[in-house]
Amino acid sequence: MREIVFDTETTGLDPRTGDRLVEIGCIEMVNRVATGRVYHEYFNPDRDMPAEAEAVHGLSSAFLSDKPRFAEKVAEFLEFIGDSPLVAHNAGFDFGFINAELGMCGHDVVCTSRMVDTVQIAKKKHPGAKLSLDALCTRYGIDRSHRTKHGALLDADLLAQLYVELTGGRQIGLELAVETAVQQVSTEVETVVVRREMRPARPHAASADEIARHQAFIATLKDPIWNEGAVAG
Repeated sequence: MREIVFDTETTGLDPRTGDRLVEIGCIEMVNRVATGRVYHEYFNPDRDMPAEAEAVHGLSSAFLSDKPRFAEKVAEFLEFIGDSPLVAHNAGFDFGFINAELGMCGHDVVCTSRMVDTVQIAKKKHPGAKLSLDALCTRYGIDRSHRTKHGALLDADLLAQLYVELTGGRQIGLELAVETAVQQVSTEVETVVVRREMRPARPHAASADEIARHQAFIATLKDPIWNEGAVAG
């Protein structure tokens, strides 16, 4: 099954008050294994970058000033995500910004039925625990030492690893490996059987001479064990 794990960076918390999307990072997964295909883009929000937001992701207005608008890249983005489920941490936030940008471009919004929220998955597995991406990466031993600031593609990569752990962990890969190994063994055995040369059955019945010699030998035995307890007729 193909899924897209993604993350966004924005100018603030609410697109309804004028906040805009400034970065998106997507990672393609098939059967919970990253394929190596990614989509990553920065966007010019056509507005200033609040200091609070810049402190989180480090994206300044100057850095974003020569980047494309979302509308210029929307076709590429939609082609990449296709109709696959979309996995995000606190997914309602990211869906809100993507759909706001799509709406401003005159495109249909992405249906929330495609939304997979890892916060909700984690909440069911670890009720009462801290559910931030950082806290869950620590819980599952996912290395984030290279992460000094938030970044959409970097966070999507961490989330992809977390998603695998939340939905079965490394056992997923193990099961696939075992299944593949079984299929290979079955194929090899089948090949051996098909190529095997049939041999005629070996004769195993005793000849008349062998039977006579066996009876003569039995007659020489004194008090054989099979006669113990026998009652004379």
